[in-house]
Amino acid sequence: MADRERRMFREQVLTYAYILLYIALSSGQIFFNKWVLSSKEINFPFPLGLTLLHMVFSSVLCFLLTKVFKVMKVEDGMTLEIYTTSVIPIGAMFAMTLWLGNTAYLYISVAFAQMLKAIMPVAVFILGVAAGLEVMSCRMLLIMSVISFGVVVASYGEININWIGVVYQMGGVVGEALRLIFMEILVKRKGLKLNPISVMYYVSPCSALCLFIPWIFLEKPKMDALETWHFPPLMLTLNCLCTFALNLSVFLVISHTSALTIRVAGVVKDWVVVLFSALLFADTKLTIINLFGYGIAIAGVAAYNNHKLKKEASRAISDDSQQTQLTATTTSSTSEIYLQTFFCLLKLSCKIRVRIDVEAPSKELILIGSNIC
Repeated sequence: MADRERRMFREQVLTYAYILLYIALSSGQIFFNKWVLSSKEINFPFPLGLTLLHMVFSSVLCFLLTKVFKVMKVEDGMTLEIYTTSVIPIGAMFAMTLWLGNTAYLYISVAFAQMLKAIMPVAVFILGVAAGLEVMSCRMLLIMSVISFGVVVASYGEININWIGVVYQMGGVVGEALRLIFMEILVKRKGLKLNPISVMYYVSPCSALCLFIPWIFLEKPKMDALETWHFPPLMLTLNCLCTFALNLSVFLVISHTSALTIRVAGVVKDWVVVLFSALLFADTKLTIINLFGYGIAIAGVAAYNNHKLKKEASRAISDDSQQTQLTATTTSSTSEIYLQTFFCLLKLSCKIRVRIDVEAPSKELILIGSNIC
């Protein structure tokens, strides 16, 4: 009994450690990117180039871990048709999200960017309705209205608002919403479920290619002209490792807990980023209106997550009941087949003909197949 309690306590501690690791890495990566892009010491104001480095590093590391060292396994089931119709759009939208989201940090504060991200469920729901994945309802309209109202109030309370940064951030929100829609299509319509490592293995090279093409035309000439930028190799490696570790922590949290836990942890992370950014960066100045509006938006996001989780739970119960009915039907059909076979054999065994051979001295009964039954 003591060993069992000790084992359960160890598992709980490990689960909380994974959750704290996810929150720390997710928040730290946002602060790290902001510092790299805005720091005068590094002087690397190239969000497209930074995102490209992340994707190249992730692609190489995934290849080494799965194909060379074989520490992790890539799930099977990927075909050329699925890759071209699903993975490439996902990679392109992921590249768009990271590029525009990192660019927004050059114009607006981390806290305000995080507040604008709260409108993500609205974009996902609208695009989901357009794609036929979501159904319009009064409840969802109310939730979307609450989230939108909260974001508007938070934006109204922003002191140093920059509309260029707002446009970049909203573009990143739209890109992330499209990526989630394509991921849902990949799971629901294609029937392919991949863990985060497999997703990174397939998506990262595609995202790197999507980022490399605009980087050649948009940022490479600026980097060649601006010779004062400096990105230390150690700092670059740490930044890329933090990005890869963040994706790995998502896999650990989901595998040891549930979808609800990762969503709750995401809400906690958002508040951590908003509050700590006010202490770390000089361009972040929070107001009461900011926090009030963001609180309203987070309440709407929590209601949205709760609605989605209930929907997923009801779908899982429905699938289980359908599987049970299918098993019962199959068992019933099998029983009917066995019963019909038994009666046929019984009929066949009863189809005999008794012929008395009068000429035989022993007067034996010779049984020959006939129709008695």
